[in-house]
Amino acid sequence: MVQRFAGEICGFGTTSGVRVVIGRWTSSPIGSFADAMVEHPGGDRVLIAPSVEVAELIGGLYAFDGTIISDVRTERLPRCLRFSGEPLAADVTIGDRDSVGWALRCVPPALATSVLWATIIDPVARVTMRGVRTTGRTVGGRETYGATDRRRVTAVQASWAGEDLGPLADVVPPVRFGFSSTPTRPSIVAVTTTIRSP
Repeated sequence: MVQRFAGEICGFGTTSGVRVVIGRWTSSPIGSFADAMVEHPGGDRVLIAPSVEVAELIGGLYAFDGTIISDVRTERLPRCLRFSGEPLAADVTIGDRDSVGWALRCVPPALATSVLWATIIDPVARVTMRGVRTTGRTVGGRETYGATDRRRVTAVQASWAGEDLGPLADVVPPVRFGFSSTPTRPSIVAVTTTIRSP
């Protein structure tokens, strides 16, 4: 079985040590939705999902220590991404397309989102971006990431259960939800994820 998710992944760290990965999916096997994966400084990994259906789908693909079902809301503007899903709230400022983003835009989308392309560029991604891979195994099967654009995240205001998480920081250490982390430097990536289950 092949499952495809198309949308954006926004990854950022904070000076408190909390690292966040927000997924905003315009299409998936269960329609459009948004979720957040949060890793705390001590290593505790939490999924915030808008429904039990989403929690079961994502929980079957990645590893978490806990799951929270919340009323998840997102707003995407050209220079901003807002996420609200208790206990996480985040207001992310989006900057310009970086050199990687411009390079990704040069690759035809049909090729960029293919399993073949993800397999070919995986060795390059491993060497040039710490913690990042474009193909690997998850609990749910073989997964590939096909990125088509990337922009820098330049600032963030985020809180957990009402407590401020501090200013923007790199995603260090890499997050451990699946086989790959987001880029170390905070960014938002347009991506198509393909999962091939046994």
